[in-house]
Amino acid sequence: MEVKKYRFSPIQSKKELLDAITYIHIECNKLCKESFNMYLPNAGNMTVCCHYEDEFAFLTELRKELTVSSNNPDQKFFLLHKPITIAKVNGIPETTYRYLYIRRPREDTSEVGNIDFYLEVEEYQKIKGSLIKGEIIRGARIYNRKDLDMIELYDPAVDVLGYVSTPAMTERVRVKQSDETIL
Repeated sequence: MEVKKYRFSPIQSKKELLDAITYIHIECNKLCKESFNMYLPNAGNMTVCCHYEDEFAFLTELRKELTVSSNNPDQKFFLLHKPITIAKVNGIPETTYRYLYIRRPREDTSEVGNIDFYLEVEEYQKIKGSLIKGEIIRGARIYNRKDLDMIELYDPAVDVLGYVSTPAMTERVRVKQSDETIL
């Protein structure tokens, strides 16, 4: 039997996709709680990362069934026909995901996926400012992309990432912002 290099990849069924989404949801919320000692509001964006080209092809076709099509070649997140709701579990609030992004394989990452949280502008700027000044927030750092104004939530021992930004940025990221985005 072949040993899997990645936790979920290659995803080969709708059930496996939903299992990965549930995992991403739970683990990203744990990162959020560890960094901020609370669960932040969720923007409804769900990214699932592929690690193989055939997995990407399969999940892109599945995404076409699950989401509203778009003529925009820079569309990154697609609106789900039927939102995915994950019930409250272990204190993590019930969350509904309305947008899905299937990310093309990248050699430099083994992450399963990520989700976006948000803070109102003033609170976000306050936290970002403290990070810029050198304050340490466990598991939080300024996201190193000039086209996106976000705080990245991470733990080297965990294979997901969370992102925190403003409500406007969580909507803006649904479309490719630069060539750094791998569609």
